[in-house]
Amino acid sequence: MSEKNWFVAVGGQQQGPFSREEIVAGIQAGRYGRDAYVYGPGMANWLPVQSDPEFAAAFGGGATAAPPPAPAVRAQAHEIDYELFGEDMQYVEVTLDPGEACIAEAGAFMYMDPGIQMQTIFGDGSGQDQGGFMGKLLSAGKRVLTGESLFMTVFGNAATGRQKVAFAAPYPGKIVPVDLKQHGGKVLCEKDAFLCAAQGISVGIALNRKLGAGLFGGEGFILQKLEGDGLAFLHSGGTILTRQLAAGETLRVDTGCIVAFESTVNYDIQMVKGVKSIIFGGEGLFYATLTGPGRIWLQSLPFSRLAKKVLAAIPRTGGRGSVGEGSVLGGLGGLVMGGDR
Repeated sequence: MSEKNWFVAVGGQQQGPFSREEIVAGIQAGRYGRDAYVYGPGMANWLPVQSDPEFAAAFGGGATAAPPPAPAVRAQAHEIDYELFGEDMQYVEVTLDPGEACIAEAGAFMYMDPGIQMQTIFGDGSGQDQGGFMGKLLSAGKRVLTGESLFMTVFGNAATGRQKVAFAAPYPGKIVPVDLKQHGGKVLCEKDAFLCAAQGISVGIALNRKLGAGLFGGEGFILQKLEGDGLAFLHSGGTILTRQLAAGETLRVDTGCIVAFESTVNYDIQMVKGVKSIIFGGEGLFYATLTGPGRIWLQSLPFSRLAKKVLAAIPRTGGRGSVGEGSVLGGLGGLVMGGDR
């Protein structure tokens, strides 16, 4: 039997490692269908199981079987150009050719050329028929589960020349351009990470199937799911870390520091070990584990952490300045040291 260095992904869930013979046996036993993906030695990314002649033959169609289905990508997204400006308070300027459009979350808009037209829509932003009004209403309703608005805004170029529209980050950090075509057509991200994208990108939800990750993962059972074959822009707090995890490689992460990860990455929650670490560590009871293969994006300063620091610095009572900041002198210390009056 060959070495166990192959992985199988079914419905976004990674299994393995297996040998080639075990995968063939799994196909013949009906455990893996034609919609499965495989990852093995020498491969840069996951591929449909039928792209391998030996695995394709195991379905009974031989190496000449019908070509594998395309990844689960929605409509072909518009090919937009962009430029990032700034360092820690960034904005992205998108250039649209005539007829092109992009979508954005409410509140992200910064400025636009006169030829850009805005339209508020229901739905996931993909621009596809979603089963009439009720289908669009259901799609928009799913977005509410992530804490987002029922509506999305489409910015389209109705002029005869190229036009620009810009979107600003909501808090200090970095804007991360992600070409979904290079990441299997799907990326999962925290609910506040999405900023804007080319029209044709579907912005939906992904339910976390694991109870532990759902209850203690910081993002609940629901993550945002971006699907398509074009550009999407995410926002992270602080500095962004991009890392490619090898098959089976695991990284332990603070739950709030996760920005996004490829659908091939296994996401789970583990409890901190040791009574002293739990009581005195100050990092909470749980941390996330991300297991490859796949790319992950992490942020150094989650907005929730920044918000807690800001709230902790706000005086407990109006006009009292240093009260509540831990000074043994209290208000008198503020007067002596030149604090708030």
